[in-house]
Amino acid sequence: MDRRQFINAGTTLTLFGPLANRAFAAATDDARFVLAILRGGLDGLAAVPAYGEGRYQSLRGALALASPGAEGGVRKLDGLFGLHPALSNLHRLYTDGDLAVAHAVASPYRERSHFDGQKVLEAGGTSPSTSDGGWLNRALEALADESFGLGAIALADTVPLVLRGPVTVSSWAPSRLPDTDDDTLARVREIYEATDPALANRLTEALNARDLAGAAGMENGMRGGGRQLAPTTAAAARFLAAADGPRIAVIEAGGWDTHANQGAAQGTLATRLTQLDAGLEALRTELGPVWDKTTVMVVTEFGRTVAVNGTRGTDHGTAGVAFVAGGAVAGGRVISDWPGLAERDLYEGRDLKPTLDLRALFKGVLGEQFGLSASALETRVFPGSGSIEPVGVARA
Repeated sequence: MDRRQFINAGTTLTLFGPLANRAFAAATDDARFVLAILRGGLDGLAAVPAYGEGRYQSLRGALALASPGAEGGVRKLDGLFGLHPALSNLHRLYTDGDLAVAHAVASPYRERSHFDGQKVLEAGGTSPSTSDGGWLNRALEALADESFGLGAIALADTVPLVLRGPVTVSSWAPSRLPDTDDDTLARVREIYEATDPALANRLTEALNARDLAGAAGMENGMRGGGRQLAPTTAAAARFLAAADGPRIAVIEAGGWDTHANQGAAQGTLATRLTQLDAGLEALRTELGPVWDKTTVMVVTEFGRTVAVNGTRGTDHGTAGVAFVAGGAVAGGRVISDWPGLAERDLYEGRDLKPTLDLRALFKGVLGEQFGLSASALETRVFPGSGSIEPVGVARA
């Protein structure tokens, strides 16, 4: 059998299709959206190995993972794909129908600079320009024009590009300073209220955000690759679950640039994946019943090379994976037009070939969950993307 016959014969792979004839749901302020950006270039063939591909083991060499059922083997999704063994919570979400995996996916960027790749990913265009801000801020602006305003928050030291633009958004980051006792804060607030009401209001907002995030969220940041992600995702969940809180959150995590000593079932990347897995589980747990209204997208600026380099790692590549999780997601499937790993099928002879544009997934979420029109998505949010049809991820 050829590759496509194999796909049709025994896997749960979903060949993505356009939503040109599918009406988007009406806008609702009850939906939640979390965008998690993994900075550094996640190795998609490590997170979601194509263990059923004939050339997978030989191409990956020392980084190849064993087949399902073997010690340190992948967690089976279907006859072609599995999850890294560190992703136990994600595997349960997949089994429960709350996780879809998009493979061979990429932004329009085709070079290998982290800086430029992240700008293309967050700006939503085809070149590394920041002149028009980020696509998620433009989406907020379009929603506000349609009399439907959504609050958004960045859980980061600075607001990432994807949320920059004319619409004001909130930000929160864990404190790196010792906590101040409540009595001192009360006295400071009294002074501000008597001398500077605007500053007093900002202090009140900050204290309310601290209380909402909770003590667990103050323990660790999320930018450093060695830090735990779960406290930040738990804090994000508390913001989103609040009745008057934001409906969109952006988080980010570094440490995914695995040029050397990447490891396979164990090692540096496995540790990062364990933290990601725990972070998404903390998000699900803290959201409680709001999880059923939530869509979470985990993306990275590009994938990594198929073959292993001389330092037992992988170099900057092109296509990779994206995870789409949440109670609002039609999961339990792999979304891909899988290009294969034959030499003739690799991009520039070294990378997984991109067959799905990340903007198609972003469009699907914004249209289905928030009711943004096709015209707004094509002209305002992702200008010049008329040829990129949305890919649906929502439950029917």
